[in-house]
Amino acid sequence: MKILIIQQRYGIGDMVIFLPYIHAISKKFDSPVSLLAKESSKAGDILQDDKHIDKIITLDKGKDGLSGFLKLSKELKKRSFDKVFIFNSSLRYNLIAKFSGIKSIHQYPLFRSKDNIVHSAKIFTENAINQVISTEPNLKIKKINNNSDKNFKHVCLGISASGPTKRWDINNYIKLCAELEKTKKCKFYLAGGKDDIDLIKKFKNSYAGKNCESFEKLSIKETLPIIKNCDCYIGNDTGFMHLAVALGIKSLALFMDSPVMAYGKYSSRIVVVEPRGEENTTAHDTMGKDKISFEEVLSKANEILS
Repeated sequence: MKILIIQQRYGIGDMVIFLPYIHAISKKFDSPVSLLAKESSKAGDILQDDKHIDKIITLDKGKDGLSGFLKLSKELKKRSFDKVFIFNSSLRYNLIAKFSGIKSIHQYPLFRSKDNIVHSAKIFTENAINQVISTEPNLKIKKINNNSDKNFKHVCLGISASGPTKRWDINNYIKLCAELEKTKKCKFYLAGGKDDIDLIKKFKNSYAGKNCESFEKLSIKETLPIIKNCDCYIGNDTGFMHLAVALGIKSLALFMDSPVMAYGKYSSRIVVVEPRGEENTTAHDTMGKDKISFEEVLSKANEILS
């Protein structure tokens, strides 16, 4: 049985959220699956050790438009898939599946405009394979770093974000880490990339920066064993938060301008902080980064690390 799963969302967090359903389909048919995903989802880095994944097919700009439609259809036809599960409502992918000769097509209802990413994926997959599925993601990696100093609390600090409205001010993180170190020895891992170099430098040059390392020169694959070895994640709603959750790490997630009910409630490992006045209501355009309570973040961080 050759199975294709199409997951065309851009983000790392999106890829993590779909893991339980990808795994469930693989287990149901007792076969690893092929995954069609965007390069920005970093599926290649995240899932290279996943026994449920046979092949990752990258969905790039060269497969847009009519010529891309034909190119992708031809590529998929060569692979002779028996089934496809399409995690979106696009007519384009439905037609690509048909042009590729795939006989069994499972897909969201066509032309649906809005959905809750978790609820839609769960309902769709459960109906397709007739099984109840947990929303908890489980990311397995072969390389594990168990050599860190146990005298420290190791904290993955999510200072990055996809935009400025989703990012708690770096000065708040500096102050938070200084407060945490008053009661416990900590080592901080700054989860950010090359675009966050100014934030990373500011943290490293601060009074809280003496025990820290950054991810700025690492690939996503290289960060995974480091995150896995941390005691917790504290930071913005970002791809690193979702990776930490999938690796089994308790995560304190700050939601300021993204849908908490979609991205903050799918796992028991996520502890959420929302802007003052919001309760399970934070969404796009909440613009609440200046309404996050420092005292609440500190209290919950200490509780997780105790």
